[in-house]
Amino acid sequence: MRIKSSDAQKNGIIAVANLMCIAARTAPKARGIDNIITIILTDKEIEELAAKMVEIANTGYRTNTFLRDAECVKKATALILIGTKISTIGLDCGFCGFENCKKCEQMKGVCVYNSGDLGIAVGSAVSIAADNRVDNRIMYTAGYTAVKNKLIDKDVKIAFGIPLSASGKNIFFERK
Repeated sequence: MRIKSSDAQKNGIIAVANLMCIAARTAPKARGIDNIITIILTDKEIEELAAKMVEIANTGYRTNTFLRDAECVKKATALILIGTKISTIGLDCGFCGFENCKKCEQMKGVCVYNSGDLGIAVGSAVSIAADNRVDNRIMYTAGYTAVKNKLIDKDVKIAFGIPLSASGKNIFFERK
């Protein structure tokens, strides 16, 4: 059997993307409550996400990051979306700025542990990409776009996108 380099790279990136989702899933979470959702996008779905990012950029978003990042996303072989649902975890710690979890829920606040767990999951996922020498970059713009356009689970309120590539030079750095 003969496998072209481009096919091997694509297959490898998809394999690593799957491992990244496992890493996000098994990352430590406060009280063991798992609110993390992961999705892998390829081909047409990446193009759709990038087009939505351009739409956001063209609505006068306050920075050029959506347009810049959309160009990088278009070149990705795969893109992982990692997001979190928002739900209190019952510690009544007050880190959210409210006196207890019930008040946080009433005021539609965000439990800080959801955000913290998301950060740990994203860090675990990108460590897998790095260990396997797959170029990547964490992009709030891709995650924001996915949440805004319901391209990830409808209950996810915060997400990050991680585009993946394997080329002679990392396409996600030295952006314009």
